[in-house]
Amino acid sequence: MPGPSPYRVIFAAPGAKAFSVAGFIARMTVAMTSIGVVTMVSQLTGRYGLAGALAATLALSVAVLGPQTSRLVDRYGQRRVLRPATLVTLASLAGLLLAAHRGWPDWTLFVFAATAGCVPSVGSMVRARWAAIHQDAPRELHAAYSWEAIVDETCFILGPMISIGLSTAWFPEAGPLLAACFLAVGVFWLTAQRATEPVPHPRGSHGGGSALRSRGLRVLALTFVAVGTIFGAVDVATVAFAESQGHKAAASLVLAVYALGSCLAGAVFGLLPIKRSLSFRWLLGICAMTVSMIPLQLVGNLSFLAVALFVAGLAVAPTMVTTMALVEQHVPRAHLTEGMTWVSTGLMVGVALGSSAAGGVVDAAGARAGYAVPAVAGALAAAVAFLGYRRLRPAPQREGSGADGRQDRKNRAEQRVA
Repeated sequence: MPGPSPYRVIFAAPGAKAFSVAGFIARMTVAMTSIGVVTMVSQLTGRYGLAGALAATLALSVAVLGPQTSRLVDRYGQRRVLRPATLVTLASLAGLLLAAHRGWPDWTLFVFAATAGCVPSVGSMVRARWAAIHQDAPRELHAAYSWEAIVDETCFILGPMISIGLSTAWFPEAGPLLAACFLAVGVFWLTAQRATEPVPHPRGSHGGGSALRSRGLRVLALTFVAVGTIFGAVDVATVAFAESQGHKAAASLVLAVYALGSCLAGAVFGLLPIKRSLSFRWLLGICAMTVSMIPLQLVGNLSFLAVALFVAGLAVAPTMVTTMALVEQHVPRAHLTEGMTWVSTGLMVGVALGSSAAGGVVDAAGARAGYAVPAVAGALAAAVAFLGYRRLRPAPQREGSGADGRQDRKNRAEQRVA
């Protein structure tokens, strides 16, 4: 007889439900802030170029500051680092909304956007907790990463709908304002849960240097620059295309369908047995994402766009799950949170490039032309993936596995008793 669902197994661990829910709340910010800023600025100024450039600045800020924050988390722990970093982010977002509302000069918007990058990579923090719990159980860890991909995509189903809906129906700043509230509640709840927090690794255990010393991680991060470009460009082009069709608020529904396709694929992927190598599955996923951008070039109405994006979404979550599994395979445990954040950093750099490029193309050539940007980005992602494929071969046994993993668990238990 078949065993229990792997999702039921992973949530049997003490504290798993609580930190997953807290992570979900905090990650709503990621899904709401960028698209909320695009909607807010386009509502207030009618300038998609400015809106895309601000979204790009936000993403680049996260890309620069995020890995540094995660490196400190690996060294000092989540609670000590995430709370002050979140306060800085909240102050910057408050300044951005005030500047937009008051009509201050453009440069003030960019200053506040540039300082908002202290926002922690909550997805990496939650995945690090799963990795600590299931470090010697590949099947359960696969299910946990699949679950987190479902959570990510659920955020991207609900987030744009809420953010765009509030900003268009209530007042332009409403979406980003609620995103900031979600961040505060989620991060402070997550960091209050000390029992499941991964044990920090002091400076001596890091061996110096960065997680980017891993050749495999460099391939993943670089590829995800192109993947992020797809996401950023699709967001901006979809908002602009919906407005050109006279239904701007419908952009949130169309983007939700994109995320729904990914969410469903992630749910099924987590139930499947692990077959073939991780690197092969990853390459296949990148190629599928590339091909899925082709139908967007033929978009003529919102219904066709929704169907095309649903199909495109089917490749997203499985690729994300495999990517995080590859990071866990190639990066020492003392650098695991940083390694996961570097992938997110690559993604955010790409979102910045995609948002800015799509905004410029939309302003210059119209909404439909904006979908050329994700098509080009997909081709670049496939090219980088093929060129770097050989570097994704399994690495030697990582620090933190085997005996080291057992010692990590012993240290964690001792800390809880203390």
